[in-house]
Amino acid sequence: MSQARTNARKSAVQALYQWQMTGQNLSQIELQFLEDDRLKDAQKSYFHEIFHGVPAQLDKIDEALTPFVDRPIEKIDPVERAILRIGVYELLLRLDMPYKVVINESINLAKCFGAEGSHRYVNGILDKVAQQQRAGEIKIKNSGAKKTSGAD
Repeated sequence: MSQARTNARKSAVQALYQWQMTGQNLSQIELQFLEDDRLKDAQKSYFHEIFHGVPAQLDKIDEALTPFVDRPIEKIDPVERAILRIGVYELLLRLDMPYKVVINESINLAKCFGAEGSHRYVNGILDKVAQQQRAGEIKIKNSGAKKTSGAD
């Protein structure tokens, strides 16, 4: 995965955190990020997609999360909530991205921004969401991993 896309996710976590805490207009927050040059090394188009896509799909994302979290979504630490919502957004709507990439990127975001140990929480929840939402992909991946032959 490209560093520019990873940086877009990092900025999206920060921007979604700000949106969750302030309820500020998405375009105003995005403009701040652009003006402060905080997207300099980020894939701006991907930042825009995630940052606007998560709020637009919030009901669908939270519905996919709810069965696997141990408390109401609004009670989850706001940093972890932003990371989980990005991960679920990608699991649900970016089927071009392998589920393992989505989970690994989310774990790294939690290590970067979350409280100590939050990456384990994020990993556990997104793994369960992936098993439900990407069951076919996981099944194919697992059956492919059992083959010992290197030839395709």
